[in-house]
Amino acid sequence: MIDLAVANEKQTFRRMQEPLAERDIQVHHVPVRERTVALGDPPWSPDDYDVGFVYPGRLMEGGVADALLEIPWLNDHETVLTSRNKAEVLARLERAALPVPESVYVSNDVGEAELVEVFERFEPPVVVKPNSTTRGVGVAKAHDLDSFLGICDYLSLVHDYKATGDQSFLVQEYLPNATDYRVMVLEGEYVGAVERRLPDDAVREGQWKHNVHRGAEATGIDLPEPWRDLAESVAAELEIPFLGVDLLETGEKLVINETNARPTIDEETKYEPEFYDRLAAAIRDVAD
Repeated sequence: MIDLAVANEKQTFRRMQEPLAERDIQVHHVPVRERTVALGDPPWSPDDYDVGFVYPGRLMEGGVADALLEIPWLNDHETVLTSRNKAEVLARLERAALPVPESVYVSNDVGEAELVEVFERFEPPVVVKPNSTTRGVGVAKAHDLDSFLGICDYLSLVHDYKATGDQSFLVQEYLPNATDYRVMVLEGEYVGAVERRLPDDAVREGQWKHNVHRGAEATGIDLPEPWRDLAESVAAELEIPFLGVDLLETGEKLVINETNARPTIDEETKYEPEFYDRLAAAIRDVAD
């Protein structure tokens, strides 16, 4: 029996428990955030677990847990950090000739004249996206220059607090009526995909971000083979073992929008039949 440490106790943890137990992998919740940890008398020892699932999203807490647990991770610190940096991912993928949205990386502080030049590169509206947030947090759409500069002003205020860390954001083309897909790749191979779609009433009210955490519904789909190959190419280029690849498709173009090295696992029925067999094998490979 392999003991697997999982930092997040939400959907992924609950869904993976039984399927992995059937494959002789015991899933344990190892909470690393919103708690106190006596470093000289920690709640865990290196002998408690064999492997970690994915490195904790809060990197400081993850570093403490990593030092105390002394275990390998399916997705380690480096892979999570890489995926979290949206601009780095897009730069790597574009250099590899993979399709990505037109994007400009902005590192604050930047003067108004430079921001005007950035805005004028695009056909409005534009998407303004903090470089290292998740779940669509802070992502905004600007239809005109005044709105764009106002959003940038708010980001500058946030970035005045130097402890914020990442003081950068992306400006990207807006792809109207795009269909949003989350594609899962495990150890270089496609293992399933979902289409994320907003309810009709949310669209009528002006909502446009397709994050499940913001009300979008995820439906399992049979992804075309070339799109599967594209997602696999992304994982290979970034060298991330377990990766969610977000694709946007408009009918005229297909682009890689983002990646997630801490992807939520959906219901088993939305993935390939051998998904949990392959996930268990990957965990065993890391444990060995």
